[in-house]
Amino acid sequence: MPAFPPTPDRLLEIYLADHLAAATAGLALARRSARRNTGTAYGAILHRLAGEIEADRRALQQIIEQLGFRASKTKEAAAWAGEKVGRLKLNGQIRGYSPLSRVLELEALSVGVAGKRALWESLLTTRIGGRLAGIDLEELAERARRQRDAIEDCRVRAAREAFDGGTGPARPVPVDDR
Repeated sequence: MPAFPPTPDRLLEIYLADHLAAATAGLALARRSARRNTGTAYGAILHRLAGEIEADRRALQQIIEQLGFRASKTKEAAAWAGEKVGRLKLNGQIRGYSPLSRVLELEALSVGVAGKRALWESLLTTRIGGRLAGIDLEELAERARRQRDAIEDCRVRAAREAFDGGTGPARPVPVDDR
């Protein structure tokens, strides 16, 4: 480990590599969830979200390239593998997809999209945005907000279906959306 502190650019490179790794895992989860929910009330929304998450990941790759940084293949591989291991979570069934699977996937997607929005907003609040030709960070942050709203709507519905058969009162759930 070097005896001197890392430069701001090195810190940014690490930060972006970590977010790219998380985006890799998030994309795998979104694609799997979309496949598992094809033909359900959630299917079309999750397929659209998976496409948007893929586009967001490509935007992040473009940012990394524009800044002259390298992605961490090791971190991306570890995140991808971690998403696969996460599938081993017990879901109330020996095999297959259960209503609990859907709730857990939507919760994970919600957290991931919140982190992605924080990334875009962090870049917006620094001088980095000026170094990113052709990248609309404000639109990326707004799209993340819309994605999170859609996921949260699905998550609340899925939780009601899983835990009370969908018969519980429809209560608005506040989302901290600063």
